[in-house]
Amino acid sequence: VQLQASGGGLMQAGGSLRLSCAASGRTFSGYAMGWFRQAPGKEREFVAAISRGGGSTHYADSVKGRFTISRDNAKNTVYLQMDSLRPEDTAVYCCAAVRAIQSTTITTARGYDYWGQGTLVTVSS
Repeated sequence: VQLQASGGGLMQAGGSLRLSCAASGRTFSGYAMGWFRQAPGKEREFVAAISRGGGSTHYADSVKGRFTISRDNAKNTVYLQMDSLRPEDTAVYCCAAVRAIQSTTITTARGYDYWGQGTLVTVSS
């Protein structure tokens, strides 16, 4: 599967952005999906994950209550709605995919087989 992330940009603190990750192929519903981010000079970190059917989600503590991951299997797309943005959310955000059983959410980067290119999110104070 090939992944294409979009939606990044410059936003003031407190604002909102929605990232999208479009996947190729006709078996998107068979993949668990995740979002990761990497800030300058820092290691890549987990942000959010969603099961193949969308019924299970998992968030990093740093974004819980502010970010929402969702998916539309008919459109082969996973989303990351980011609200109440903070300067520390500034990073390159990447989406990832792995074939998985129902209800599985994957929170580690090594658990994913496919990665999209990143989209830059910059939050100014």
